Amino acid sequence: MTVALPQRRRDREGRYVPHGYVRRALRELEGKGPSTTDYTNNRIAWVRNCIEWGEGEGPTQYQEDVLRKFDEGQRRQAVRGPHALGKTALASWVLLHFALTRDAAAINWKAVTTASVWRQLSLYLWPEIHIWAGRLNWEAVGRERFDSRTELLDLILKLRHGQAFAVASDRPESIEGAHASHLLYVFDEAKAIPPAIWDAAEGALAGGNCYALAISTPGEPQGRFYDIHVRKPGYADWRVKHVTKDEVIAGRPNSGFREWAEARQAEWPEASMMFQNRVLGEFASSEEEGMIPLSWIEAANERWLELESAGEWGDFICVGVDVGRGGDATVLALRYGEAIRELRRYVVADTMAVTGHVAGVLRGHGAHAVVDVIGIGAGVVDKLREDKQAVEAFNAGEATDWKDRSGELQFVNKRAAAWWNLRELLDPANGHGIALPPDDLLTGDLTAPHYRQSSGGRIMVESKDEIRKRLGRSTDTGDAVVQAFWTEPVVEAPVFRIARVSRAGTRQDRTRETGLTMGDRPVVIKG
Repeated sequence: MTVALPQRRRDREGRYVPHGYVRRALRELEGKGPSTTDYTNNRIAWVRNCIEWGEGEGPTQYQEDVLRKFDEGQRRQAVRGPHALGKTALASWVLLHFALTRDAAAINWKAVTTASVWRQLSLYLWPEIHIWAGRLNWEAVGRERFDSRTELLDLILKLRHGQAFAVASDRPESIEGAHASHLLYVFDEAKAIPPAIWDAAEGALAGGNCYALAISTPGEPQGRFYDIHVRKPGYADWRVKHVTKDEVIAGRPNSGFREWAEARQAEWPEASMMFQNRVLGEFASSEEEGMIPLSWIEAANERWLELESAGEWGDFICVGVDVGRGGDATVLALRYGEAIRELRRYVVADTMAVTGHVAGVLRGHGAHAVVDVIGIGAGVVDKLREDKQAVEAFNAGEATDWKDRSGELQFVNKRAAAWWNLRELLDPANGHGIALPPDDLLTGDLTAPHYRQSSGGRIMVESKDEIRKRLGRSTDTGDAVVQAFWTEPVVEAPVFRIARVSRAGTRQDRTRETGLTMGDRPVVIKG
């Protein structure tokens, strides 16, 4: 019988390189340091020694704290904190350590990664795992580099005794099917992972050699990730960690986080949900009188990222234009289908300059512009009309007969109606596919306005001047987006009728679909 031996590879000088298991044995015999197996319960040492660090680089104290707790026997940990604290890097280290140490010890293992959306796995977590795998010190690890054809693939790491893989958050059956002597679950952006996924993992986590790491910026005070952090009954076996803004500044002094946090503090009120969630790493809910919940905007951001990945934007519909005055920026929101594909900001207060920017968009794309007509915006509208461009004048203070989806709510003015229209389009209960770019200014603007009912029962939205007094800035970007999704309401019937007299003197009607919508209602012109 002939036995096929594994093919041996040579180094740059042509010498044969021993196989991984031979090198590990040689290292132990020669006393050159511990093998990978010795790092099984020493994650901090593994991260420090088995990853190649540049000068001044290394894990932060709060990252080492999480690693240390696993070494001390803690099986489940949930970590929340601000944007950019290094959560995904931490998850990558935990997974690579788990896979390599278990495989070296010939232990049957599996590592399951899941997230609130598939893109978080395919574009963030697994690319990060690849980055850190590329920085491993393979001599310290005690084995050869991962084979990119058979071991480390896009969304899977398959070694001799186990594998790590990605699972969509809408497939709990895949979570339940994970069985091995040692298990690791990584819940990325855990705040929005549905309960069914947590429940499916719970059975496996009951075993003695099962570990879980849940990481996320916090959101609304709801869901399983929130329940774990507030120690609701049944979650006492989870260790929770809140990484603070100051810890991130101290731990990552060269990351730019300090400057980012200071900029957001100038942009968002400290009591706002945006600041609490993203800068302080605290759970916070949208203010009761807030116009649009942050969670709706984040869902629209996810849809935008999906469209960007697919490159499927739809036809150009219009451009919403908020004309800057008093030092405010002029903002153009370009709408394609049900998405704001692009935001353009200009610090100009000149009628001709603004007109030129808007006219350039219309000449290049066609369709029409919805322009804030108050102040110098009136001149922009006039100039665009002189240029034979299609333009709709948006007067925020003008009265309107528009009603909400239920047909019950009425509005003090067009500003209130237009903002409520966008609110309804973003409401997940209404099933629209509105997509918005993940832009900090836009998100801050859309969550900023308060609303209330007037004594007559009509909805009022804070004026731009009121918001400027409260926040120190205007919601220019948000207003441009609101206008991009606004069309004039249909009067008395879902069509406009324009009579035309033919050459024979008889009355004729023609119908033309505009492709625009008013909430759910298409705008159709007959004429």
